[in-house]
Amino acid sequence: MRSSVEYDAIVIGAGPNGLAAAVTLAQAGCSVLVLEAKSTIGGGCRTQELTLPGYLHDVCAAIHSTGRLSPVFRSLPLEQYGLEWIYSPVEVAHPMDGDQAVLVTQSVEETAHQLGVDASSYSRLMTPLVRQHEEIIVDIYAGMRIPPRHIMATTRFGLPSLLPAETLAHLRFKGEKARGLFAGMAGHAVLPLNSLATSGVGLMFLILAHAVGWPMAKGGSQKIVDALAAYLLSLGGEIRTDNEVKSMDELPASRCVLFDTTPWQMVKIMGEQLPSAYRRRLEGFRHGPGVFKLDYALDGPIPWAAEGVARAATVHLGGTFGEIAAAEKAVWRGEHAERPYVLLVQQSPFDPSRAPEGKHTAWAYCHVPFGSTTDATSQIENQIERFAPGFRERILMRHVHSPANMEAYNANYIGGDITGGAMDLGQMFTRPTVSTYRTPVRGIYICSSSTPPGPGVHGMCGYNAAQAALKDMKIKTV
Repeated sequence: MRSSVEYDAIVIGAGPNGLAAAVTLAQAGCSVLVLEAKSTIGGGCRTQELTLPGYLHDVCAAIHSTGRLSPVFRSLPLEQYGLEWIYSPVEVAHPMDGDQAVLVTQSVEETAHQLGVDASSYSRLMTPLVRQHEEIIVDIYAGMRIPPRHIMATTRFGLPSLLPAETLAHLRFKGEKARGLFAGMAGHAVLPLNSLATSGVGLMFLILAHAVGWPMAKGGSQKIVDALAAYLLSLGGEIRTDNEVKSMDELPASRCVLFDTTPWQMVKIMGEQLPSAYRRRLEGFRHGPGVFKLDYALDGPIPWAAEGVARAATVHLGGTFGEIAAAEKAVWRGEHAERPYVLLVQQSPFDPSRAPEGKHTAWAYCHVPFGSTTDATSQIENQIERFAPGFRERILMRHVHSPANMEAYNANYIGGDITGGAMDLGQMFTRPTVSTYRTPVRGIYICSSSTPPGPGVHGMCGYNAAQAALKDMKIKTV
């Protein structure tokens, strides 16, 4: 190594992907510096007292199904550095009108039994996918290479995954319960449910629910990044907070730089140092809708009307497939749904450390148009009240995160887009370009959720980018 080089690698951004990249490089013997613009590390994984003292809220990510099965997280001794997973008895609940709900547990058969006419169809669809979940997830997390390593398993998953969720739901299911459940799962795609490949998102989240569950980190999502950071420091890595990078000229000399940022931010930092054609591709990278998020300090548990919903940490609110599909389509038209699809997480019933004794926390968000300035509080709370009458009476304090607030909190959340860019078919495999992690500039990589496999607290975008950097530096890994 040349004496003029201070570090083998510099990582810009200390979110889960940036830290996973840094750990991967440090494990290979590289000297690594992580630079974080904010005063605390975490990106989408911070936990803060947003409402009242003693109430711990996950500012963004709260449930970590993708993280629990992440190959990189599973390979690291994160539990030795304070990470502990907590599971709710029910992985996901999907309330319906009439005091009914579908409760997704790790048992495919137990879940299918609730679906009436669709019980056998659900079992036939999910059982082989869950049985081969390791092979499927490995190929997805590897950056969706073509051809996949496990061709048979990934083909079994991939063929139905390419269908719009609307098509698969109506081909496979006859009843509203199964269709509504699938809509809630596919809604995580943040796309109209008649878009290609939205079935893949719905199937993936069902596979994760049945295979490993949808856990949370005890004490808050911050514990995940704290464990990553502690392990990185034990390997000799450095982390500097309050260190916003505005120009490449500010960086110490290094062999490579990895950006845990969106493509738009990379352009701002690198400017004319990027080839013009590549820069235009990054500037044309499309962002999806934003989110409007509420955090609650509650005087008691949420009074769900349907039995069993209180046993799930994650709750999908939206009712039928038609309602959820209409809400998500409206957002992409630039409209605000009167009855939005709402994702709600209630942490404190399963992790008492989140709130004072007898009190509770919850967060809920809905999708809104990119950069929306409309207050969606009443629409979200009307949906919660619809399935939990008396909810508003339990609110001690609420904290609001509009799309603008989300972007101020994390510069990667441009326009309130928490997914690092639209996850439609056009940006799923070429994310942010065909070259994914590598750029045309030698030694410059992108490792954020704007690369495959995309959003989620799993660290695989960072791991995959770091592996590309190590290969280019001709550094062998174990």
